[in-house]
Amino acid sequence: MNNHNIKSVTSFSKVLLLLCGIALLTGCSTTYYSVWEKMGKHKRDLLRDHVESAREEQADAQEQFKSALQRLKELQNFDGGELEDTYEALKDDYDESVEHADDVKDRIETVDDIAHDLFGEWEEEIELISNARFKSDSKKKLRTTRKKYATLNRSMVKAVKSMEKVLTRFQDHVLYLKHNLNAQAIGGLDAEVVSIGKDVKKLISDMETSIAQADSFIATLE
Repeated sequence: MNNHNIKSVTSFSKVLLLLCGIALLTGCSTTYYSVWEKMGKHKRDLLRDHVESAREEQADAQEQFKSALQRLKELQNFDGGELEDTYEALKDDYDESVEHADDVKDRIETVDDIAHDLFGEWEEEIELISNARFKSDSKKKLRTTRKKYATLNRSMVKAVKSMEKVLTRFQDHVLYLKHNLNAQAIGGLDAEVVSIGKDVKKLISDMETSIAQADSFIATLE
């Protein structure tokens, strides 16, 4: 393929992706799916892709929350220096944690929308099957997939709730430090750091469960 053809294909793909993004943002699911089908991806493929992305984004969020917790723990060993710098570093970690959490929540919403549309389409298509055995098999597969997805969705929602709890506590620490830039204030955070560490540990556990459920669900779509 010459350079001209390569550029043409690349440009076409970019246009399709742009249209997909616009369709998704405007809530026009029919256009969204239609554009993707032109690229050879159907609802089942899209659901698998987004569940994989949700799994990856949760793994990234895990690491970010661990980093933010480590930053808080380092405050316990503060032995002088620029408190303003310490505050800015902690705030940066908090802001990044919020961004990761928002990414996870947005992805979960997208996964849920696509799952809902896929299952609705599946039900409609089952009614078009005249062969009794085929219809029965398809209904059974739909029930199994729905049950697997429900388990996945519960685990993802649980992980999000854990993230929100930790973010609230992180925000408390950031704002408290902002309003009390002195060594005495840092000393007062010691007990809280231990407590928030337990919340982060639970969050990591919830995310690991959610990631495992994502792997299990993806296997049913292969």
